[in-house]
Amino acid sequence: MPPPSVRYRIEHFTAYDYSQSVSVSHHLGRLCPQANACQTVHDFRLEVNPVPALCVHDLDYFGNRVDRFSIQEAHERLEVTTHSDVEVNCLAWTPKQVTPPWEEVRDGIPRDRSRDGLAAFESCFRSEIVPLGKPYADYASSSFPKGRPFLEGVMDLTKRINADFSFDATATTVATPVGEVLENRRGVCQDFAHLQIACLRSMRLPARYVSGYVRTEPPPGRPRLVGVDATHAWVAVYCPGFGWVEFDPTNQCVAANNHVRVAYGRDFEDVSPLRGTVVGGGWQQLTIGVTVRPSDEDELAPAPAPPQNAPPPLSQSQNQSL
Repeated sequence: MPPPSVRYRIEHFTAYDYSQSVSVSHHLGRLCPQANACQTVHDFRLEVNPVPALCVHDLDYFGNRVDRFSIQEAHERLEVTTHSDVEVNCLAWTPKQVTPPWEEVRDGIPRDRSRDGLAAFESCFRSEIVPLGKPYADYASSSFPKGRPFLEGVMDLTKRINADFSFDATATTVATPVGEVLENRRGVCQDFAHLQIACLRSMRLPARYVSGYVRTEPPPGRPRLVGVDATHAWVAVYCPGFGWVEFDPTNQCVAANNHVRVAYGRDFEDVSPLRGTVVGGGWQQLTIGVTVRPSDEDELAPAPAPPQNAPPPLSQSQNQSL
């Protein structure tokens, strides 16, 4: 019997405080959950303060919703809040489902002229953040012995990254190269997703980056707090006959109903939650608060402060850029 769907209410708050006045700013956000075969978006609201002079939305190359807004008045603080009501009903792959050998997937992707096949072929190459090379293929190779079913090998690689690497919110920044993550064996979800993608692509296997949210649970006997969750990142791979299947190396699992998908891309550069250009501003201070809760839960307890530097164990944050 398939797992029941889960409906979530998500609030994502972002604030930039500037040391000097900003005269004009232009921004784009990828903050709206995906509407696809496994997700239904019942409602999405974007609130911006100061009120933008222009606010439109469209779809990017990867099918992600992009909200574009422009603030044309002087301001020293920018607040962006999104409210999402989304239902997830994902039939995840299980190890009992046998998939083609990984070599068959590798060799067949360049000849697949279907829409998904072409998208998968695009996901086999290096990108702005994700390099290719022997060190990544060498690390991945033990997960892909001759004839091993493809998704079984991806699951093994997912578990190995989780076991071999330590979460450390202080170890990396958005600019840390993937090679440095491989060498130091430390990072956050964004790093682990980029590393797994580098490993798979270096084996000529299709993989892409997924940005979104993951459901976390408060400690036993404690209420869920407002604003203490975070954005999350994981990996999607393409397997003929199964489509895109998602794996979370941070939590060593297949991404299913505990994950809410927001954007897909080659790497983080394609899916940054919020970015933009400002005139003026000096230095800036960023504050982020994310709350993810099933819609049938009671009201939440207020958090004493914005999210801490170290996120909860099952929700390791991505960076946001401006």
